[in-house]
Amino acid sequence: MTSSRSPHLRFGLLIAAFAFLLDQVTKWVIITPLSLEAKRVIEIVSFFDLRWAENCGISLSMFASCTDTTRWTLVAVTGIVAAAVGFWMTREQAKGDVIALAMILGGALGNIVDRVRYGYVVDYADLHIGEFRPFMIFNVADACITLGVLLLVARALLLGEKASDADARSSVK
Repeated sequence: MTSSRSPHLRFGLLIAAFAFLLDQVTKWVIITPLSLEAKRVIEIVSFFDLRWAENCGISLSMFASCTDTTRWTLVAVTGIVAAAVGFWMTREQAKGDVIALAMILGGALGNIVDRVRYGYVVDYADLHIGEFRPFMIFNVADACITLGVLLLVARALLLGEKASDADARSSVK
């Protein structure tokens, strides 16, 4: 990472905005036209339901506590993380990493808006095999954050070794 501005920043901001808007539009559909809160569950297929869940905690509903202190602490912490990701994105030179960071940023902002607006994050996507749930109930923002983190890790593991190999070869010459 260098100190110069990312040549992919504008593209990254578009991806972050798209992730944020997709998350918010999806939640609006879940809340308003589908009225999922009142219905609680809408079965889609045998392994996927729309299921209303109010997540007062962090990822995977850890540290769930629906108090004002928890709510605003999580808004502040997530805001700091989003600001750090946004700053990193302005400096990141690799387009793949900018895309990953943008997905994380868009998802974080989507969940921040929920916490400010409702006091919890609206989750609804329930992927399951019978009663077995390999994932907690999630939303588009959560999916974007998860995919962004996985992309960053994969790129670091896969490209990090290639960069080290290239450095080693150039120092041998």
